[in-house]
Amino acid sequence: MTEISRRDLLMMGISLSVSARMAGASGLFIDAGPRVDAHAKEAFDWSRGVISTTMHGKPIPKDLGNWGYAVSLYLYGQYLFYLRTRDKQYLDYIQGWVDSHVSAGGVIDKKIDALDYMLPGNLLLVLFKETGQQKYKTAAESIRKRLNTYPRTEDGGFWHAVSRQHQLWLDGMFMSMPFLVRYGAAFDEKKYTCDEAADQLLIYARHLNDPATGLMFHAYDESGQQPWSDPVTHHSAIFWCRAIGWFGMALIEVLELLPQEHPNRAALIAQVGQLVSAYEKYQDSATWLWYQVVDKGNLPANWLETSSSCMYTYTISRAIERGYIAKRYARVSKKGYDGVLTKLSRDEDGFAHIADICEGTNVGDLNFYLARPRSADDFHGLGAFLIMNEQLRKKGF
Repeated sequence: MTEISRRDLLMMGISLSVSARMAGASGLFIDAGPRVDAHAKEAFDWSRGVISTTMHGKPIPKDLGNWGYAVSLYLYGQYLFYLRTRDKQYLDYIQGWVDSHVSAGGVIDKKIDALDYMLPGNLLLVLFKETGQQKYKTAAESIRKRLNTYPRTEDGGFWHAVSRQHQLWLDGMFMSMPFLVRYGAAFDEKKYTCDEAADQLLIYARHLNDPATGLMFHAYDESGQQPWSDPVTHHSAIFWCRAIGWFGMALIEVLELLPQEHPNRAALIAQVGQLVSAYEKYQDSATWLWYQVVDKGNLPANWLETSSSCMYTYTISRAIERGYIAKRYARVSKKGYDGVLTKLSRDEDGFAHIADICEGTNVGDLNFYLARPRSADDFHGLGAFLIMNEQLRKKGF
């Protein structure tokens, strides 16, 4: 009998799974061998493919890296997959990474001096809900309390980071505000957390909206000292795709928990509508994707970026589902989903890959954004894809 390759097993609907058995605090996972995939007769499950590939490449979860937003974005996407499958190995893997950074007493091994470091708090809330272990609540509370002393602009906007004095970046809203409202819902602090999140989103929008295009600028510098800061408006000049995607998703996630009677709810829904209209306007008509610099698809150096295309597609789909926008936008979301799938592939061993993902990015000029490296399987793209795919699969796409 000839040897059956990993690719053959995957194509037959058999996966080489990672066991849920964790070897102590190290987070080591032992390969449990082949098992029959319950979804074998369905179309290929790209969420499963992406996650299996990632877990195969990093079987020890702590090796995913330090406490940070990109890894935790991916792991939150993996949690959404876990909610669909209820296969505990996926939750245990998430817990393995978190436990490599959070002590038994609930102390996080990273100073929370940037909004970026708040996004992993979503995983703390998830794990407290799933396990009831106090250390996750304690760690989440430390992030929540950090906002009590976190620096702000004169009009109350949270700085992107202590090292980014006086600066607001669109990215920061997704890094912090979904966690904040989820924390409030979980621990009976909903009034403050919803009020704060809504205020933050509107402060950022006031500084970064562009009425002419409906898009949003990447960043604002209250001091006007940054080289990218406009001398009059103090915002940057470029419409960077993923920054706008972060903000759109932040709106969606905050609205999920904002009370129907909240005085700022209508304004936030209007902001969703503004962005979705702009997403439709700037969607590439040939590929149904969106460009790295959103409004400059005519430039030869510009390129179609996958993580933002996932974010826009997700935002549109959820906004339709919640009734924030007209149902006609479903065609934009459907085309976006189809476009994203063209960026996915499987190699000769059956492993799944996602192409053309922009790496983590600072604020800069046009050439800076155009020249950003185009990576495959970057966590920004893996996480955005999983969040989008778990939403769009419900629609039967």
